[in-house]
Formats: sequence, C-alpha cells, structure tokens
Amino acid sequence: MANSKRELFLKRRLRVRNKLRKVNRGKIRLSVHRSNKNISCQLIDDVKGVTLASASTLEKDLGVIGKNNVDAAAKVGTAIAERAKKAGVSEAYFDRGGFLFHGKVKALADAAREGGLKL
Repeated sequence: MANSKRELFLKRRLRVRNKLRKVNRGKIRLSVHRSNKNISCQLIDDVKGVTLASASTLEKDLGVIGKNNVDAAAKVGTAIAERAKKAGVSEAYFDRGGFLFHGKVKALADAAREGGLKL
C-alpha cells in the first residue's frame, strides 16, 4: 500500500533529524519550515532548549509579506545570517525538516551561507 504525501514527509523529517542528532554534538541548529504561503527559520540551541534568532516572510521589516518565491526566501536567509552574527553564532547545522533541498529551501540556505553563516 502506498504511503500518503504526509506520511512520506514525516518519515523524511524524522530521518533528517535523527542524522543531525548523531553528528550535532551540541551545535546550533538552523531549522526551516515552509508552508504554501510563507517560509520561516529559527536558530535553535537544543542543549538549552531555546531559540536564539528567527526570521520569516511574515515580518514587515523584510518587505516580503505576501510574497512566496525564491527571492523572498533569500531575503529571509540573509536576515537570519545577520541575526546569527548578533547572537554570536557563526556555525550551525542546517535542518531542512522533511522538505527537499530544492527551490526556496535551497535559496534560504545559500543566502545564509553568503551572509557569513557556516552551514
């Protein structure tokens, strides 16, 4: 019997998260969530259980509200890189969740790398 898209997504998300746990060793995690309308990301310290910084297309100061494209994702990536520098984070693991590393997710990661965040 074929799995539904949701079941495949959840299996992929758990597979990615478990691989990250094996190699993480207390580093910060850049977690990405993409919906049909928006994309958001967070820098998470799993040891302390706190969010250090976040960025989203829902923020007015980024000027991308209502835009659901690769350019908006790139702006979110540069914003999270700037906020990571302010929080004192220079290196993080990229947690794409169950999303494929393609399109908006890839644009966000590339923009974060260009902004100085080592992923």
